[in-house]
Amino acid sequence: MKKAFTLIELLVVIGVLAILLTITLIAINPAHQFAQSNDTKRRSDILAILNAVHQSTAENKGILPAQIPDTTAGALEIKLDAVTPGADLCAVLAPVYVPAFPVDPAVSYDGGTAAQGDPIPSTACAVAYNTGYTIVRDAGGRVTVSADSEVTPGTFLTVTR
Repeated sequence: MKKAFTLIELLVVIGVLAILLTITLIAINPAHQFAQSNDTKRRSDILAILNAVHQSTAENKGILPAQIPDTTAGALEIKLDAVTPGADLCAVLAPVYVPAFPVDPAVSYDGGTAAQGDPIPSTACAVAYNTGYTIVRDAGGRVTVSADSEVTPGTFLTVTR
C-alpha cells in the first residue's frame, strides 16, 4: 500500500497557511509601512531644504533668499509655474547648496515625465517644476518648510529654524 496525504489533509494545511499569511499581512500592514517611509523622506527633504536656505543665508551675510514669502503673504509652494505664484528656490539653491532639489515622494516635479519623488536636477530649475513642499518666514526671520503627512492625512510635517 502506498503512503500519501489525503485530499482533506492537504486542504486543511492550505487553509491553515492561508490564515497565517492573512494574519502576517495584517500585522505588517504594507500600506502603512509605505506611508511611514514616505513621511520619513518628507522630513529628510524638509531638513535638506532648510539646511540649503541657511547655508545660502550664511554666505549672503544673513540675508534670506528673496523668494521666501513672509507670513503676511502666507506660505507658498516651492515651485516655478507661470500660472500660480510660487517660491522659486531651485535655481537659487541648486547645485551650490543642495546637489538636486528635493521633491515630495508623491509628486512628479515636471507633471508626469519624471518619476514621483525624483529630485530636480539643477539643469531643470529653469523650467516649470513643483516640489510639493511649502515655505514661509516669520517676522523674526525664522523659516518654516511644510509637507502634507501621508500617515495622518490633514496634518502637516513642519520644521522651523
